[in-house]
Amino acid sequence: MLDAKPVSTPLVNHFRLSSNQCPKNAEEIEDMTRVPYASAVGCLMYAMVCTRPDLAHAVSTISRQSETNSVIGYVDADYAGDVDDRKVYYRLSVYTIRKGLICWKSTLQSIIAMSTTEAEYMAVAEAAKEALWLKGLVKELGLNQSGVQMHCDSQSAIYLAKNQVYHSRTKHIDVRFHKIRELIVTGDIVLEKVHTLENAADMLTKPVTTAKFKHCLDLTNVCSL
Repeated sequence: MLDAKPVSTPLVNHFRLSSNQCPKNAEEIEDMTRVPYASAVGCLMYAMVCTRPDLAHAVSTISRQSETNSVIGYVDADYAGDVDDRKVYYRLSVYTIRKGLICWKSTLQSIIAMSTTEAEYMAVAEAAKEALWLKGLVKELGLNQSGVQMHCDSQSAIYLAKNQVYHSRTKHIDVRFHKIRELIVTGDIVLEKVHTLENAADMLTKPVTTAKFKHCLDLTNVCSL
């Protein structure tokens, strides 16, 4: 701290940040990988949470322009994956801060789905519960996120979640799974299509090839120490 420059306030009153200052192309993004922006924000956040409430506004301001602080989720399901009772394996992996994996789940659904679409739809609904909790967690840390991005590789399940017209196809589904529709309408969940090859959750639902397994590890920044 010998070379530190003391200031009177965390931010000067004319300080403004805009999304226009964020990197726009591949070259600018590559340049920003050499700037420890997220590390600096993390250090300030630690001080803010522990002993420095006066830093709350400053940390909130500078963290808004870091897209890597957003909670992002991947969800997938393996329809009739259990050979004994034909139940579905589903999972949820959510990560934040430079794609660092912070939450994951791989388990068996308690009911038997009648189609792949239904299996994916129920998996998305279950994953949304964890996503909401993580959204609240990062909010307590000063990071206000408008909606949690959730990626699903089933276009039909996404359409089912966004469209309530298909009553004949969904009337038998337990009402608790339809919560996802409300969350999409309110903007708490942003459900997006992702290509199957880019779905990081795939490795948690079924056995995959070596190449796919390594790619999923790369997507979640999981590596050997």
